[in-house]
Amino acid sequence: MNEVAGGAADPFGTVRLREAVLRAWRDSPTRFTEDTNSERDLRVGAYRDRLFVELAQNAADAAQLAGEPGRIRVSVVDGELRFANTGAPLDTRGVESLASLRASAKQGTVGRFGVGFAAVLTVTDEPRVVSTSGGVAFSAQRTREASGRDGDVPVLRLPFPVTEQPADGFATEVRLPLRESGQGLLDGLAKEIEDLLLALPWLAEAEVDGRKWTRSGEEIVEITSPTGQRRWLKHGVWAVPVDADGVPRPLEDDLLHAPTPTDEGLSLPARLIAEVPLEPSRRRVLPGAELTRALENAASEYVELVRAVKAEYRPILVPAAGFPQSAVDAQLKDLVYAALAQEPWLATVDGREVSGQQARVLDVDGLAPLLADVIPGLVRADPRLLKPVSAHVLGIGDVLEVLTGIDREPGWWRKLYAELAVAVESHALSANQLDGLPVPLSDGRTLPGVKGALLVDGSSELRELLSDVDVPGLRLVHPGAAHQLLELLGAKHADARQLLEAEQLQYAVEHSVADVQSGLDGMNLAGAVLRLVTDCGAQAPEWIGALALPAEDGWRRADELVLPTSPLLEVIDPEVFEPDGALSVLDEEFAEDWPTETLVAAKVLDSFAVVLDEEPHEPDHNLPDEEQWWDSFEQPPTTVVSIRDLDLVADDAWPDALRLIASRPETWQALHSPDGHAGWWLARYALLAGEAPGSWRLASATELAGLYDPVPDLDLSDDLLRAVGVRTGLDLEPAEDVTDLLQRLGDPQRTPTPGLVARAHAALVAAPVDIAEVDAPARVRAADGSVVEDAVVLDVPWVAAALDPAKIVVAPTEPERLAELLDVPVASSLKAEVDSAGEYVAWADLPALALAADQLGIAVPDGGVLLHDPLTVTVGGETAEVPWWSDDRLHAADTSEGLARAFAWASDHWAERYRITALLEDPAPRTLLN
Repeated sequence: MNEVAGGAADPFGTVRLREAVLRAWRDSPTRFTEDTNSERDLRVGAYRDRLFVELAQNAADAAQLAGEPGRIRVSVVDGELRFANTGAPLDTRGVESLASLRASAKQGTVGRFGVGFAAVLTVTDEPRVVSTSGGVAFSAQRTREASGRDGDVPVLRLPFPVTEQPADGFATEVRLPLRESGQGLLDGLAKEIEDLLLALPWLAEAEVDGRKWTRSGEEIVEITSPTGQRRWLKHGVWAVPVDADGVPRPLEDDLLHAPTPTDEGLSLPARLIAEVPLEPSRRRVLPGAELTRALENAASEYVELVRAVKAEYRPILVPAAGFPQSAVDAQLKDLVYAALAQEPWLATVDGREVSGQQARVLDVDGLAPLLADVIPGLVRADPRLLKPVSAHVLGIGDVLEVLTGIDREPGWWRKLYAELAVAVESHALSANQLDGLPVPLSDGRTLPGVKGALLVDGSSELRELLSDVDVPGLRLVHPGAAHQLLELLGAKHADARQLLEAEQLQYAVEHSVADVQSGLDGMNLAGAVLRLVTDCGAQAPEWIGALALPAEDGWRRADELVLPTSPLLEVIDPEVFEPDGALSVLDEEFAEDWPTETLVAAKVLDSFAVVLDEEPHEPDHNLPDEEQWWDSFEQPPTTVVSIRDLDLVADDAWPDALRLIASRPETWQALHSPDGHAGWWLARYALLAGEAPGSWRLASATELAGLYDPVPDLDLSDDLLRAVGVRTGLDLEPAEDVTDLLQRLGDPQRTPTPGLVARAHAALVAAPVDIAEVDAPARVRAADGSVVEDAVVLDVPWVAAALDPAKIVVAPTEPERLAELLDVPVASSLKAEVDSAGEYVAWADLPALALAADQLGIAVPDGGVLLHDPLTVTVGGETAEVPWWSDDRLHAADTSEGLARAFAWASDHWAERYRITALLEDPAPRTLLN
């Protein structure tokens, strides 16, 4: 061990070091000045605010040399700032470094007592370093004394041995007598401790004026301070703050650490703590290839740092674009961008990793999970974060282009719409930008945009059924995809009623049978349409009857089907239900799935159905004999109300059929429609006891007795019988009625009264029929009630007295028409001749007639009459005596009866002939009173 004067120990050979320096100053006067200036430059320049940084570096190096984590303690004792550390104690090379302005004992460590120690001069000019191996002191005053110079001198060139020992538990302690109070220094150090512990991994604990900090962990470095704990994710040369869950808390403005802070500003989210070439001041980097290599390595390790973070947080570690904080910052950011662009680190939504330039990112948040299998390399992140690393940012237009033509489940589209709706509501997107958004339809197609799309309103059952319906032209949004966004974009809502009124649905229904026959499945359409009917309250348009439904013999139109439980099955002819018959029976299992009222509304027959057309244009309602009924009107009917399928009733089932009609209000009303088709047809073709209704009379219609028999007891009400044409009178409409009555009149087995015969003949004359359509009878009913084959219709009254009553048919009106119907001559057409001679007498010359005319108020006509006594005529070869006659002249027998009839005819008061006769026989006034 070396000794100095007085026997003091000098373990580090400070005498030799001082002599060498003093010799150098003597040999080169400028050297002293250079050392003085260099130290001043370090003190006021490079190391002016790096006191604790440099001391901490030395402490970390001592710990590394000792191979165990180090501790430091900083305090102010008796006006001295004392910085104690564990680790390797001071050695000779360390002292040599302390006394050199240009050298360092660094060997695998950072700044172990090198030029950085000059930082102590910012607070003192009497520093000491004491260690368990010995100590040295530096002093401005002792340097002046040794050099023989005054003024400013280099303090750290002449070491002097000291015998002090560091604080217990520490290997080395730097003691700095302070020019000013040290509390401010301690507070400043407290702010730097966390950064120093992070940058210097060999430091595990720091104590500052009783306050303690500790460092633990390697990949996750936890630094515990008096105020809490902070975590850093450490990977290679990079460190980034993280929270307890490992979520990074990116930095903003920072400094390059090498490993302690430099003046090189950085704007990366993480801290760079790296060995880079520095200027002697350790504040600035040295440009060149070595720096470039160090930054390239750092950029490569940055990718690994990012990958060490949970995938969802990685994008926030991309350096933000903007003006660089320094040239190093600009160079480093470019290198980091390039590395992130080329190397995989971004987690895609489908679980792979891609580089920045392979990544695709959406500018609409929330869509990424849905589009993962549509867009390769899709990453969920803020597009602004990934632009610097060459990620491809996809706008909504790009998304719509990608979506066009893809096939996805309806639920997938609904989720997509929900995310887009959020974007629209937050004004991240406008509705106009979504023009062309694909919309899945119930028929399996995808509509390029919402134009014409319909959102189904209704029950869940309806929406489910419509989800598989193919209705060409009806753009029903698949219920599984329906979302309010579509309404915002222009889709229209459609409820069950609106759908039932859709022309496209009508077309599909009207072609459904043909579609099923061509091999398509009709069950979906059938179910959907019936559900629409159900949701509409069992109201449906007429064309719904064309809907294909399953029947016992295949698929048929709904209006060609009868419910399995319908009473129609008991009244319709069984042949109707044979294959290819007019009707079939609805499949029983299918019928059980739907309410009867729904099936009936869909025109499936439960009973007789009503046909209603309030604006008919032609007889096209598929009613039996409809054209004939239509043509029976002078003007086309304004309304058609009838009952269909009447022609399918079995001949022996009409009573039951009529009771069924009467049991339903709608068919009962149709039957009673004025001039309606139903009543018209039933009167002609229904059978009651084997006969048409018009062949019978009501039991109460006794005035028809003798011509018509009372209807048998069929348990049918008089109202119903009357409605279907059972007679209450002699109304004759079709030619068949006229023919039937003519035959009845000519039937000798019938016994009509003379009055009924007269009324029947009047009805025949009044019947609105074309005589050409009526077959003439073989026999006719004469005036005396007898049935004869030869007769004449009395068309003039004077002939009646000349003919046998058994030869005369009386016509109350229009005898010529009756004669034509009966195909017999009129009486006036018979050859007749007056046989007797008569004497002409003027009416005015017959006082008795004048008196009778006066009493009756009849004016005596001009002219006169040929009087015969008796008056005989020959008619048809037979001679008869008659009371009066008319040919070219008027003849009368000279009797009261003859004169009265002739005068009544001449005066045009034929109805008064009987009173005139009475007055001629007894002109007394009482004659008119009796």
